[in-house]
Amino acid sequence: MESKEQKVMPFIRRLLDGAEVEWKPLGEICAIKTGKGITKKDAISDGTYPIISGGKMPMDYIDIYNREANTVTVSRVGANAGFVSYISERFYLNDKCFSIIPKKDNVLIPRFLYYGLKSQEDNISTLQSQGGVPTINTAKLGNVRLPLPPLPVQKEIVRILDKFTTLEAELKAELDCRKRQYEYYRNQLLSFEMLNGGGKTLNNIITKTLGEVIKPTTNIKWSKTKSMYQYIDLTSVDIETKKISSTKEITSETAPSRAQKIVQTNDVIFATTRPTQMRIAIIPNEYNEQVASTGYCILRADNEQVLPKWIYFQLSTDIFRNFLENNQSGTAYPAISDSSIKDFKIPIPSLSEQQRIVSILDKFDTLINSISEGLPKEIELRRKQYEYYRNALLSFNHISEHKSASAV
Repeated sequence: MESKEQKVMPFIRRLLDGAEVEWKPLGEICAIKTGKGITKKDAISDGTYPIISGGKMPMDYIDIYNREANTVTVSRVGANAGFVSYISERFYLNDKCFSIIPKKDNVLIPRFLYYGLKSQEDNISTLQSQGGVPTINTAKLGNVRLPLPPLPVQKEIVRILDKFTTLEAELKAELDCRKRQYEYYRNQLLSFEMLNGGGKTLNNIITKTLGEVIKPTTNIKWSKTKSMYQYIDLTSVDIETKKISSTKEITSETAPSRAQKIVQTNDVIFATTRPTQMRIAIIPNEYNEQVASTGYCILRADNEQVLPKWIYFQLSTDIFRNFLENNQSGTAYPAISDSSIKDFKIPIPSLSEQQRIVSILDKFDTLINSISEGLPKEIELRRKQYEYYRNALLSFNHISEHKSASAV
């Protein structure tokens, strides 16, 4: 059976039809320019044009622009330095980003330029300066080499890769739609109105504060232990998957001051700093009796009244998000106290009814969020397939090597 590479290479050779592909430095074929500095206070939330800065998303919006549509950008400064993007509308380019514009339209198509740089994004990121704020300078970026096949070949490769991009976008749109459906049904299933009257009628459902349905927790006494613990800090919980993705080992000698709260299996933890990010997780068995940051509110369910998953899903609702927005304090670094969270009221149906609803929501959750099941897995497989073909279609140096070998 032919490998993917064996299938792609003949296709590229047919496209080239004997034409040579020259590799040239980016600075020779494109104008590499930084934008103009701008701050948040200059932005207009309902402005017309996005402000493209050093991040992966627009910094904000404004009513003026300094770059035309269909322009390639490369982040210049910060943690995302080297990130390649294609902006399909007029925009304002900040000084933390480069615009990459072909010097001659009849030599290089902007969209082909984007795919060429995107395939080298990892290598471009290694050009960051060492020490201090990561920065990529113009000279280093200008030395990145790109293939320059004939324009018809560029157009055909762009057509193929755009199709892959569209397919991936359609899958993401379907996933977003499923998520919205899930969130709607979750909010409905967990609402007091539904439990106390709508759908399957469960009259006289009581409400209690979280503080009334949880057990007390304890802090670690570092002076009395020499053991090693896994530390769950504020970055340990993945916002998207709601799982603990990473921890670090600590002892009494290395523990940061915030490493205080002992957690147990099935505890619900919720980050109280920047709370509307909804950084929430349930402690799995592997982190039983480990240590979490004081930046988490630990909610240990009283199992005679409420299931841990019932608390978890209640904290995932729009009602709770609205509660957070109304009760957090601070603008630059918003936070909410543990006591405020424990004042949040939730409906308390019977344990059997809680289990019925939790089982339904678990199935939705698996479909939407599991990396090994459902749409996310399909999207990830499509992305890997797309990246493979993108890199193969742009590997013209391999074509030259094949030609040289066959000529010997």
